[in-house]
Amino acid sequence: MLLIPAIDLKDGHCVRLKQGDMDQATTFGEDPAAMARSWLAKGARRLHLVDLNGAFAGKPQNFAAVRAILRAVGDDIPVQLGGGIRDLDTIEKYIDGGLRYVIIGTAAVKNPGFLQDACTAFGGHIIVGLDARDGKVATDGWSKLTGHEVVDLACKFEDWGVESVIYTDIGRDGMLTGINIEATVKLAKALHIPVIASGGLSSMADIENLCAVQGEGIEGVICGRAIYSGDLDFGGAQARADELNG
Repeated sequence: MLLIPAIDLKDGHCVRLKQGDMDQATTFGEDPAAMARSWLAKGARRLHLVDLNGAFAGKPQNFAAVRAILRAVGDDIPVQLGGGIRDLDTIEKYIDGGLRYVIIGTAAVKNPGFLQDACTAFGGHIIVGLDARDGKVATDGWSKLTGHEVVDLACKFEDWGVESVIYTDIGRDGMLTGINIEATVKLAKALHIPVIASGGLSSMADIENLCAVQGEGIEGVICGRAIYSGDLDFGGAQARADELNG
């Protein structure tokens, strides 16, 4: 079970939101590169970046901060990024800059042809981010709820060649209310590609519950507010996951 620290970028700073609300942002650091190095020192094996401004603007807004993070971690661990990725040129720019995985969310739902083109051009580098409430996919920074079922879309995207799926329960994100294990397992069982859980991680119990179902195809979990607030010790949690899953 891979525990993946999240670094959410807003105006060049590291923040956390509650349920995707930009007006409910808590700043946890002024230096994203230093934050990345700190998680690397604590044993992180992958980093998850979100360009929050980009997600709302529809184009990258924190490229300087992303570039600083990539320079800080070098080739030590893979880095994945989502937020504002709407065209192939942006993907190429990020991958050429050292990013391992690009996360396509809203654009995958609203412009599926773009996702197909991205998988063809950048095979092995494309992750789909599916954000949902009560099984329905949300887009545009979670501001719009669609009629699409998560499982149906994920199965279609798998056929197109995406590397993995990040599933976020937006009703729980940033609320420390626990991972939606049932919904995450349901999705993982429907796919052959890995699923990364997201939204609501709050305690060691969540880690243990995820480890218990890792065999269903759950590769990792995005760690956000809990590791910044101190509710969950990142190093201890990764060590516990390693112990449980060998």
